[in-house]
Amino acid sequence: MGKHILVISQYFYPENFRINDMCIEWVKRGYKVTVVTGIPNYPQGKFYKGYGLFKKRKEIYKGVEIVRLPIFSRGKGKIKLALNYFSFVLSGWFWKVFTKIKPDLVFIFEVSPMTQALPGVWLANRRKIPCYLYVQDLWPENLQIVGGINNKHILKRVGKMVDKIYSKSTKILVTSNSFKDSIEKRGVNPEKVVYWPQYAEDFYIPSEKAKERSEVFKVIFTGNIGKAQGLEILPKVSKKLKENGYEEKIKFIIVGDGRNKESLVLDIETQNVESMFEFLGHRKPAEIPNLLYEADTAFLSFSDNELFKMTLPAKLQTYMACGKPILAVASGETENIINEAVCGFVSKPADIDALYDNIIKMMNLKHSDLEKLSINASEFAKKSFDKKDLMDKFDEYIYEGVL
Repeated sequence: MGKHILVISQYFYPENFRINDMCIEWVKRGYKVTVVTGIPNYPQGKFYKGYGLFKKRKEIYKGVEIVRLPIFSRGKGKIKLALNYFSFVLSGWFWKVFTKIKPDLVFIFEVSPMTQALPGVWLANRRKIPCYLYVQDLWPENLQIVGGINNKHILKRVGKMVDKIYSKSTKILVTSNSFKDSIEKRGVNPEKVVYWPQYAEDFYIPSEKAKERSEVFKVIFTGNIGKAQGLEILPKVSKKLKENGYEEKIKFIIVGDGRNKESLVLDIETQNVESMFEFLGHRKPAEIPNLLYEADTAFLSFSDNELFKMTLPAKLQTYMACGKPILAVASGETENIINEAVCGFVSKPADIDALYDNIIKMMNLKHSDLEKLSINASEFAKKSFDKKDLMDKFDEYIYEGVL
């Protein structure tokens, strides 16, 4: 058995996050892997069936040992979400005092909230072992922009917490170069911060079947339906498409769930474009490639703010690995990657007219031109986001810190 990796992640199987696949890969590579996580409740906000405060608090998933801390479910509303965040930290504090687990290193998978990193930092400091922080969301920026928290005192205290976490981390891995720049501006040693992008799981591959064009142009979105995604632009652009005679020529397929789903449905009804949308609900990751294959292009978007200019969403790697032409509403890092790969069309956030033009442009492409975008996406993913290359690199990071 190789080194023992203790993973801290508030979200883990059966919740769908890339850390699931990373842990399985580490087990295959001979590491012992223990994950300290919460009771699954994302994104619906209630505990998954079969799980609870007194159910399945420990289990083994494909060789990964899972320890689930007692937490409040996310529920609906900011108060319940705050309780969800706080309960994981509180449970983590007691856990780190009494746990007998003796890992060689700590790996923190940091999607929001950043507070989830605290138990990992505490344990690593207590045991004097390396601590690797994988930053997916920047705080306190995310708390302010996505969470809507504007109290200066709260943001200042959270900022101090973030700086403390950074200072106690052995190495900070980031998903975009803009994240690296932002963290270094907080006074963190540049040698400590490395760009380590996300990859797509092995089952995300282009279909070997030839894709035929249908009379209805299908645009698919997969993933979380939240405030950050800015999906409210779709009902608005759909109204313009309808007014120009495209109502029966295009269909938006929404795969996923999230806190903003109800408001998105309401927006669609308000714009009177229900016939142009199809909601498929939550699907297992392994089902996504076939759904992507059936669509003509894959859609991703962000709300209009500076934070998301720095963000590379995980679905970008998923779409590209499956060889899908991409229709995006984004700027910054995401826009740069799509343009560099020459795999789709990008318009700025909140620009309905530009998105409309890109949709029409993509609908009018020849089949061979769409195929070229698909090939470009797949080839760029293999070159820049290859799973084996990235996991090999992390092996190097581990042995730099542990040996």
